[in-house]
Amino acid sequence: MSKICDVCGLPEELCVCEEIAREVQTVKVFTVRRRFGKLMTIIEGIDEHDIDIKELTKTLKNKCACGGTSKNGQIELQGDHKVKVKEVLSDMGFSSDTIEIRENKKRDNKKRR
Repeated sequence: MSKICDVCGLPEELCVCEEIAREVQTVKVFTVRRRFGKLMTIIEGIDEHDIDIKELTKTLKNKCACGGTSKNGQIELQGDHKVKVKEVLSDMGFSSDTIEIRENKKRDNKKRR
């Protein structure tokens, strides 16, 4: 006999809790510059209790063809993958309206004398 989900009351094979959680979450995607001028794409706002963040990280790394990790409720991907991450998350069931892409600020390239 299969287990029953505590939240929705359906058997685990038919549980829709994770799908509902994906539609409701507000996800922020942005880039930061790390050591030696490398760009990192940061994905935050995903609730670890509702969605398996390790599996999501693995999928994003595979689709973006890059390295990365999940730390402190954030997913970090090596490189600038903001557009690709939004496409992949939308394909996985996240609402594209709730995925917010923030532009990174450009630095002044003035020469120092």
